Amino acid sequence: MKKPSPKQSARRVSLSVSMVTYNSSFDLLCQSVDSLQRALDWARQRGCDIELQLLLVDNSTDPVYRSRVQQFITSEVQQKFDAVQCWHPGANIGYGAAHNQALAKTESDYHLLMNPDVQLAKNSLLQGLRFLQQQSDVVMVSPRATNAQGQIQYLCKRYPSVLVLVLRAFAPGFLRSWFRSYLQSYEIRELCGEKGVAEVPLVSGCCMYARTEALQAVAGFSDRYFMYFEDFDLSLRLHRVGRLVYLPKMHIVHHGGYSARKGWRHITMFVHSGWKFFWRHGWCWI
Repeated sequence: MKKPSPKQSARRVSLSVSMVTYNSSFDLLCQSVDSLQRALDWARQRGCDIELQLLLVDNSTDPVYRSRVQQFITSEVQQKFDAVQCWHPGANIGYGAAHNQALAKTESDYHLLMNPDVQLAKNSLLQGLRFLQQQSDVVMVSPRATNAQGQIQYLCKRYPSVLVLVLRAFAPGFLRSWFRSYLQSYEIRELCGEKGVAEVPLVSGCCMYARTEALQAVAGFSDRYFMYFEDFDLSLRLHRVGRLVYLPKMHIVHHGGYSARKGWRHITMFVHSGWKFFWRHGWCWI
């Protein structure tokens, strides 16, 4: 990656933000957009000249929901950012494919991918941007995440094994407790706490803050995955062009959960995508 000069780091910075919805909670979507605006205002008040473009891809097929999202964008969101685009592919094309459509519409310096169930802390945009500007070999940062109750969520992961995924998706609580240290190691808990910056192998797609040129250099998400594992696949390919870093000073609240808690349809998609991931990147059983 090219190293920014002092003049470049002081100039106006262009940031694009992509969100993908699919019958998502409308209240959480509103909260996510509000948190993005607060984080933008916070950065600008501290002298960071950011031009922000919001790109919202609505995969929903429910015409009532689609109309509600469009009205929200037109009446409340357009005036909050420098540029706003919202479009409907006409079908649920998948998480990665939708973000790729957004990525194709921007020539920004930096790109933030965030779920519509994510709320940014007010200093998050600035913390992530400053770190990326100062560390020219870092191509993506992942934030510290907590749930609505303040409990930490470990978004960064080691390379998964079949066993760890089976335990997380299917094992009852008592069995997961027997493998507690094994599962915690998968979540890199010894590195990803509240203080230390750490280089990590894999990051979660719920919130990715990256250099746009790095995402475009690896052609964004792979079209092999409709849902699940597209973020792990992207992480591995991004390692070819730079480092991925856990940045605890960048904080989010994430209202999402594990696929196993979303029913058998999601578990089926999870298993299907996991199979593709292992065939492409290598099987690890234990």
